Amino acid sequence: MNLLIVEDEIDLQESIKEFMQSESFTVEAVSSFQMAEEKIDLHNYDCVIVDINLPGGSGLDIIRKLKIKDKDAGVIIISAKNSLDDKLTGLDIGADDYLTKPFHLSELNARIKSIIRRRGLKGTNIKKFNELAIEFDNRRLFINDKEIVLTRKEFDLLLYFVMNENRVLSKEDIAEHLWGDNMSITADSFDFIYNHIKNLRKKLVDNGSIDYIESIYGIGYKFSEK
Repeated sequence: MNLLIVEDEIDLQESIKEFMQSESFTVEAVSSFQMAEEKIDLHNYDCVIVDINLPGGSGLDIIRKLKIKDKDAGVIIISAKNSLDDKLTGLDIGADDYLTKPFHLSELNARIKSIIRRRGLKGTNIKKFNELAIEFDNRRLFINDKEIVLTRKEFDLLLYFVMNENRVLSKEDIAEHLWGDNMSITADSFDFIYNHIKNLRKKLVDNGSIDYIESIYGIGYKFSEK
């Protein structure tokens, strides 16, 4: 899961980033309106955490730009202002939630996971796909009720596939989802992706799953019932 934090209080930004990385999220962070604009132009995110008051502009306008660009990211506003007008405006233009500073990082984490479950997993913590059962919060996979141990990247890859069932995902899409800002390390060679997919496929098939991962020549991969 790929997050973007837009927060100009650097101590808070770093605290959120470190906490969410400890929860196995891929996290990018910026501190100004312009930097946030550049990020949402270039990348896709599962959730954007945005402050309203930013150097160079308003976080509300970042939300508007996300919606204009039809980016399918969840949005949480974080703000020191407990203003009803700001809250209503943010929710009206497409934010999913609103947190007033100060807040507990565990509460932010719970709200992010709730948004992802609601948007990508239809409100449930367990995503089922035939013999597969994926527990989102606990990051566990079961095949025919037997738990299978995956690495962090293998789990992220499987969940990304399942949440995008029947959609062709390019190698660039997968690299961005798994590595975020560090995706440039795979720009010239996608051996990393190939190896992760090969290892994931082997674990699935060796433990009784159908091979749902289809290679689309010259483009990428698709997860579907063939």
